[in-house]
Amino acid sequence: MQTPGTGSWTLDHWDADGSKSFCSNGSRAAICLPGAPEGGLIEAISNGEHILLRRVGDEVGIRMPEGAGFGLRDVPMPMTQSAGFGWIGNPQLVVRVPSVAALDLAAFAPPLRHHTATPGGTNVNVVEVLAPGEARIRSWERGVEGETLCCGTGCAVAAAWLARTEGLAAWRLHTASGEVVTVTLELDAKGAWRELWLTGPVRDLGVVHPDPSQLLRLSE
Repeated sequence: MQTPGTGSWTLDHWDADGSKSFCSNGSRAAICLPGAPEGGLIEAISNGEHILLRRVGDEVGIRMPEGAGFGLRDVPMPMTQSAGFGWIGNPQLVVRVPSVAALDLAAFAPPLRHHTATPGGTNVNVVEVLAPGEARIRSWERGVEGETLCCGTGCAVAAAWLARTEGLAAWRLHTASGEVVTVTLELDAKGAWRELWLTGPVRDLGVVHPDPSQLLRLSE
């Protein structure tokens, strides 16, 4: 829907556990649905966060929320591995590991996801640098309470942290889905970003017909 007086398209995303939080991939996918605004660049408000969406051939890019409060922060819990942390409309912990494939993410991630240093918990992402500007990533998402094929906000914060640690502002991230997303950004000395764009493929998987009772609950 349009937000009165702003010209923005408004989106709400619910996680699998019924909670609401900003979802970049959900926002990217939404502009491919029937009834979405037309045009190459779309202003939107997704779960209260101001974003931009753009179509790039068969891919969709999103400019992540920016400004006061958004960016890299100090890692809130003690870590033995090299790690970063950021706020991007949700909290994201990024941990560098030698091999994402060899890691038992189901054992590694939950203690960090539920760590007392992060009230409400955090998403957990592990990254393996393959080459300058290229890395693999796996993500364990709160709300889902499991590994997902691609966490867009996790990829974005991971790329921002890698930009700081590796000195490169553009990254290709190989996700658990086998697909690649690209991230470009500007990062200042304090860890705040500007023009953080994540771009990746979006494709139609079919049509879902919700139970009518669920539609009634959404309208209340």
